[in-house]
Amino acid sequence: MAESAEDMNKDVYSNGLIQSLSSSLEEKLDELRQLMGKAEGDPLRIVGVGAGAWGSVFSAMLQDSYGHLRDKVLIRIWRRPGRTVDRATAQQLFEVINSREDVLRRLIRRCAYLKYVEARLGDRTLFADEILKDGFCLNMIDTPLCPLKVVTNLQEAVWDADIVINGLPSTETREVFEDISKYWKERVAVPVIISLAKGVEAELKPEPRILTPTQMINRATRVPMENILYLGGPNIASEIYNKEYANARICGAERWRKALAKFLRQPHFIVWDNGDLVTHEVMGGLKNVYAIGAGMVAALTNESATSKSVYFAHCTSEMIFITHLLAEDPEKLAGPLLADTYVTLLKGRNAWYGQQLAKGELSLEMGDSIKGKGMIQGVSAVKAFYELLGQSSLSVQHPEENKPVAPVELCPILRMLYRILITGEFPPQAILEALRDEAMYDPKDRIEIAQTHVIYRPSLLGHQP
Repeated sequence: MAESAEDMNKDVYSNGLIQSLSSSLEEKLDELRQLMGKAEGDPLRIVGVGAGAWGSVFSAMLQDSYGHLRDKVLIRIWRRPGRTVDRATAQQLFEVINSREDVLRRLIRRCAYLKYVEARLGDRTLFADEILKDGFCLNMIDTPLCPLKVVTNLQEAVWDADIVINGLPSTETREVFEDISKYWKERVAVPVIISLAKGVEAELKPEPRILTPTQMINRATRVPMENILYLGGPNIASEIYNKEYANARICGAERWRKALAKFLRQPHFIVWDNGDLVTHEVMGGLKNVYAIGAGMVAALTNESATSKSVYFAHCTSEMIFITHLLAEDPEKLAGPLLADTYVTLLKGRNAWYGQQLAKGELSLEMGDSIKGKGMIQGVSAVKAFYELLGQSSLSVQHPEENKPVAPVELCPILRMLYRILITGEFPPQAILEALRDEAMYDPKDRIEIAQTHVIYRPSLLGHQP
């Protein structure tokens, strides 16, 4: 049957659009290759380190966009070997495969379907790195990705990498990058590192200071901070891979951030660049802290919009207060920063964790690494921020009592989260008592204290006053 003129025009338009997009992608890749000094015939090597949900999605998005340009770019992802897939997860995986005709056909073409049948029946054990090669992230089984080049040997993965994507939890970043540094001793070219990690550590001696993931990487590898960037935004990994519209910011030195923002940008994933690395990275850790409390409030109030809005007002004022301790003129909590906070408090693994604790479906004794979700980074961040801001050497003036107090005394939500999650002094229900405390003053007052600049403590980031 002959095609109609309308159908032919559609095909021409479609093919032209595809060719245009492909040409645009190749141009962006060529620009980045030129900036990195790559010679003809020497592919740009991009390696994702860590295969949690966001790390896997990020690598898969790059593979989808640039994987066909094999002579110019190689994309691979590292994850530790040996992690098995239990039978219940294998059964769930089998159901996902059979509900998606495109995924089913792909596995059959790759002669990979039979192993999932055997695993469902209990006749075979699957491994996390094995299923990742077929496009399944253990922390996000319900969202199939494209097939990925998976490497389980860390040295093989990173030794010649031009760009490294840190998809590790903040709690694992230091250890893994200390191992990576051993393989980079003979390097001449300095790699570029993009960190997706959202969390912090606290160092209390010789003087209190905070360590962000980019600082951990810098300390572990001696890669200069100019070559280490942070990417964050209002992003839920599965939604982004399913092409829900999203945006993000890549923060760091101008030399790299503008070119990388252009390289990473896609029609459904808009990436802007920003020079304020400190505020964005610290906010990335802080939002996970307060997301746990948001989940508790949502569960305990039956999703009361009023209660959640009261919590939002108090927690964002604490976030603003804390960032003003760390930066003299931090980026305002607005635009993408505010959106990132909003979506994390609304939906994400930390908010989910808070909900499950409040409902009694999880307990603190189960730890902060949860099957099917991965690491709940907000828990360690609560401990880090509380211990850091509890130091009397960082004291600020109390607005009502007119006396010096540790900064944490002006952060009642953070204090209560510490007592719920870390010391176990109170049950999750106590988060509501903190909100209802008659001594709780207007969040605006805390913001005004922050904006006086008197509270700025440059030593918290290892800077000289």
